[in-house]
Amino acid sequence: MSSLGSNIKQLRERENISQKDFAQKLGVSNVVLSRYEKDERKPDYDMLKKIADYFEVSIDFLLGREEKTMAKEDTLEEVNKLVKEYGIEQFGFFDIEKWKDLSQEDIEEIKKHFEYVVFQAKQRNKN
Repeated sequence: MSSLGSNIKQLRERENISQKDFAQKLGVSNVVLSRYEKDERKPDYDMLKKIADYFEVSIDFLLGREEKTMAKEDTLEEVNKLVKEYGIEQFGFFDIEKWKDLSQEDIEEIKKHFEYVVFQAKQRNKN
């Protein structure tokens, strides 16, 4: 199970934002953020919400309390909803029928990549 600090650091690095810049966005010192990331200090509830909102993840995700892996059909349905929500059904890659022969692990991996692309697009729109 991943730690809160490592999850914050991973998300920050994935966004290519420096510790100093992210600390400034949160309204804390670089030292405080560094201690969060090293699990030497725990953020309070309001700060957890602020971090989760910034990265558009749940507090449970930050805390490393991910749910069990979904059933393959549920995962496919989740991806299908995202595809329809973002209006990209026209791309052949997102033809869910083609995915039925893939393993659960492959589908989970594709879903993570797709969610990351959506996340990046939302971040660009936010800025």
